[in-house]
Amino acid sequence: MTGRQKAAIIVRLLLAQGSDLPLRGLPDHMQAALTEQIGTMRSVDRVTLRNVVDEFLASLDAVGLSFPGGIEGALHMLDGHISTSAASRLRRLAGASSKADPWDRIAALDPIRLMPVLEDESIEVGAVMLSKLAVTRAAELLGRLPGDRARRIAYAVSQTSNIDPETVRQIGLALVTQLEALPIRAFETNPEERVGAILNFSPAATRDNVLQGLDETDARFAKEVRKAIFTFTDIHKRIETRDIAKVIRGVDQSVLVTALAGAKGKDIPTVEFILSNMSQRMAGTLRDEMSELGNVSEKDSEAAAAEIVAAIRGFEAAGELVLRVTSEDEGDG
Repeated sequence: MTGRQKAAIIVRLLLAQGSDLPLRGLPDHMQAALTEQIGTMRSVDRVTLRNVVDEFLASLDAVGLSFPGGIEGALHMLDGHISTSAASRLRRLAGASSKADPWDRIAALDPIRLMPVLEDESIEVGAVMLSKLAVTRAAELLGRLPGDRARRIAYAVSQTSNIDPETVRQIGLALVTQLEALPIRAFETNPEERVGAILNFSPAATRDNVLQGLDETDARFAKEVRKAIFTFTDIHKRIETRDIAKVIRGVDQSVLVTALAGAKGKDIPTVEFILSNMSQRMAGTLRDEMSELGNVSEKDSEAAAAEIVAAIRGFEAAGELVLRVTSEDEGDG
């Protein structure tokens, strides 16, 4: 039997057993050849079936190492190991290849990168792109558009039934070229997030001074920076009461005592919030230690508070707690 016939037998057997085969990942010509071969075959006796299966299993058992296949698979495997510029160049070359499916590349892009297509390109192009994306991704993008444009693009999707596949492919190739031509971002996070992260660990006086200056220079940017900031002062507003015990366990008790004892002014509500969400016995012990510690320097107090904030950020990054959105943030949205 030919290799193509054996492949058809294996595919037929797996489909009969309810397996979900990722045949869409094969090049179009291979999908077509496999389909044609299945269409020409009628029946196979049990001995032949057993021999083909045994040969297939032996081939699998002989595989020592497999590769992902295709530029996208290789880039995903090497993510973080090669430079962003090299990855971008390889993607552009893959997009220009006549064998590559441009929509695979488009589907892998961040939604933020795709929004300009829906906002600036023609309604028809936007409709084609939404039709080629996964339903959840398409819904997410549609939800970010103004109501009128979202309705127009949604209606245009209904007009895409008779578009020629090659036309859809050419649209994809044009979009890949356009999207890959965007400048490579040197930073993974937005400017307001980077400034907010720096100010999180800056002395309070520095933080207030910088925010005041930003208010005078760019009030809108200053507002976004404030959203990104999370300090000791914000704990009582943004931490769930159930998570306080976890936060306390995440820092050394001497650090906690120093931060609580040195708190002043707008930090006092956080002190009371922490103490009121633990056992009375433990709260009493901490109050005694705070009293014994006496006056705490501003430098030591802020260093201890920063350590607590860092522990909370660590729990957040690990998915062990979620910071609440304040009413102020909701109002800003």
